[in-house]
Amino acid sequence: MPATRVVVTGYGAVSALGESVPDIWNAIMNYRVGYQLTEFPDPKIHARYFSFMEDRRQRYAGFPKAVLKMLPTFAKNALIASREAMQMAFGSADDVQQFATSPFDVGAIIGTGWGGMDSVNDNNNDYRESGLSSSFATLMSMHSIATAAVALNWNLRGYQNTPVAACATGTIAIGDAYQVIKSGRAKVMLAGGSESLKETFNVWSIDVIQALSKEQHDVRRACCPFSARRSGFVLAEGAAVLCLEEREHALARGATILGEITGYGNYSDAYDMTAPADDLRARHMAVVQAVGQAPQRIGYINLHGTSTPINDVNETNTIKSAFGDGAAGIPMSSTKSYTGHLIGAAGALETIFCLKTLETGIIPATIHMDEADPACDLDYTPNEHRQVERIDAALNVSFGFGGANSALVVERA
Repeated sequence: MPATRVVVTGYGAVSALGESVPDIWNAIMNYRVGYQLTEFPDPKIHARYFSFMEDRRQRYAGFPKAVLKMLPTFAKNALIASREAMQMAFGSADDVQQFATSPFDVGAIIGTGWGGMDSVNDNNNDYRESGLSSSFATLMSMHSIATAAVALNWNLRGYQNTPVAACATGTIAIGDAYQVIKSGRAKVMLAGGSESLKETFNVWSIDVIQALSKEQHDVRRACCPFSARRSGFVLAEGAAVLCLEEREHALARGATILGEITGYGNYSDAYDMTAPADDLRARHMAVVQAVGQAPQRIGYINLHGTSTPINDVNETNTIKSAFGDGAAGIPMSSTKSYTGHLIGAAGALETIFCLKTLETGIIPATIHMDEADPACDLDYTPNEHRQVERIDAALNVSFGFGGANSALVVERA
């Protein structure tokens, strides 16, 4: 039997840069950033730049109110991204069932880093103050509620799961969905991640460990991956979801194939809760596993590129370790310089950017590289986008707290 191949037939996203993939990509092409100066009333929060979405309830129009009232924001945003992915894949978000032999052939993996922690704290605060809170508080605390909401809304009765792996989550969700389809357990999978973390205590809890950007005034220094003056990441909100499909199933229904997933790696540092392992081995193995026997076909790398002092150097050394002398010749960039860090959604959104790069031949620049760090000496596509003739394959890498390391390769259809 020929090996099962897995393709991408749709994708969707929402973030502070825009409420669809075209809007977000166009913002990047025009060098716009999603973050801005944001003042928290709590003086103990020292970070000043955040990439938060405007509060617009109308974006959730079209979904059942009876379901929406149970959902924390991150799960609602997952619905938005999933709807765009479904519409792109099937022509309508309501038509998936007519293209599947059974609802048990279609599944969902929607990951998150912190899930509904904002709602948990809000409900807890309400209960402490008044003795009352939302009767749906326990549902809002479930990390799996986004996966459940997506499955419920579209009657997706196949394989489901909810990876929780901090900043590597989105890439892991897609990689796991890829393996589910390859194993024959599903024909179609929605896979991605979502994050919304804006409540004061939750923001403070990340800021207090010195992870967030310390820049107070200059947006160009707030998020400047691989630059000498980087000081931490910009916390962002959003969701991104891809529709993955068995290739023969997609061809049989006449779907437009946007790209093919051809490799996935996932290894653990088992070293530290926040710092990457000095030996680079798990990150190296994740990349090598994803790339396989043909590293020369990689024409673009979307780096994790958080703008944190330790990660950017460690990641640079990882790419050198994995690609050897070829590392210097590969164009790469950190699109977090536009979006900020979407935590559990980051890897999924950045996989979409890899697909857009394959489609357009445009390598998005790493902006704000005004003063390069001598320890970061690869081709990060500084400050200006680069048009190339053709890219056949792109690599997306994502690393997370707890030592999670994942890598994914997408190729031209």
